[in-house]
Amino acid sequence: MQQQNPANHQQEALTLPKVGVLLVNLGTPDGTDYWPMRRYLAQFLSDRRVIEWPRAIWLPILYGIVLSKRPKSSGAMYDRIWNKELNESPLRTFTRSQSDKLAASLKDYDNVVVDWAMRYGQPSIEDAVDRLMDQGCERIVMFPLYPQYSATTTATVNDDFFKALMKKRFMPAVRIVPSYEKETVYIEALAQSIESHIAGLDYEPEVILASYHGIPKSYAEKGDPYPQQCLETSRLLRARLGMDENKFRTTFQSRFGPEEWLQPYTDDTVEKLAKEGVKTMAVLNPGFVVDCLETVDEIGHEAAEEFVEAGGDKFTHIPCLNDSDEGMKVIEAMVRRELQGWV
Repeated sequence: MQQQNPANHQQEALTLPKVGVLLVNLGTPDGTDYWPMRRYLAQFLSDRRVIEWPRAIWLPILYGIVLSKRPKSSGAMYDRIWNKELNESPLRTFTRSQSDKLAASLKDYDNVVVDWAMRYGQPSIEDAVDRLMDQGCERIVMFPLYPQYSATTTATVNDDFFKALMKKRFMPAVRIVPSYEKETVYIEALAQSIESHIAGLDYEPEVILASYHGIPKSYAEKGDPYPQQCLETSRLLRARLGMDENKFRTTFQSRFGPEEWLQPYTDDTVEKLAKEGVKTMAVLNPGFVVDCLETVDEIGHEAAEEFVEAGGDKFTHIPCLNDSDEGMKVIEAMVRRELQGWV
């Protein structure tokens, strides 16, 4: 009888199942013309997590008014930030790069496969799940790319992810990367990005605004932890930078519709401070993992114009962490933690 090689038997026992790592960001239209914008906005604004109004009230407004006018105006704004070379939005460019760089940093794990997706638009979460499972992934670490949790962002990514899994006969084991609003690696990365950016200026900003995407106040009153998590990020970042609440402030942007949203509003604050005599200002967006319409255009273009028109002199937008070395350290740290025991 032929004896088995004990070394081969041990090697078989140590073989681990393939693990997929899926990075998911908010989403992007496929183009800036009317129909690509309409498709994207229709998917986004029909999400029950995003707009909680009764369907009988909201859908006639969405399809009768919003989708007849907003695609054109939003398309013009997207056109200002569009990556003309790749014919895509910066959000798609940076998210793809983050996936590629994460895959390279995890190459020491033979059983890990990295992919990326968008909650709205392409590539879809369902397609990404299919790709991972086609490669034999029996386990998936899904990473909603939002430092602070909100039902309007993190939860709806989770919804769509599990909806894709509901169609599978075999469902992989799953881990979801939680919010990381107070993780040291994240706070340090933000602080370094601020210090590096300001060091390159020929002036010291009198005020720094940490501008987060807003949500309706009613959502917070129902229990969404988002505002508290944003304030915690700002508190820790302010302490790390050694600044007080007059120098480093928190605001909320991008409100939509007639409801009251989280305050203070970024645009109102920018105008108010300029009128009060503040001449130099910097704004960063700690709630956005990559630069997008709300950061590059709404802050870097619109808020800058508002500041100067109201009497300000110098305004700078501090870029998001994007696929920088500091930004990738954050993503890698969160993913490696969730991979423990699976690699």
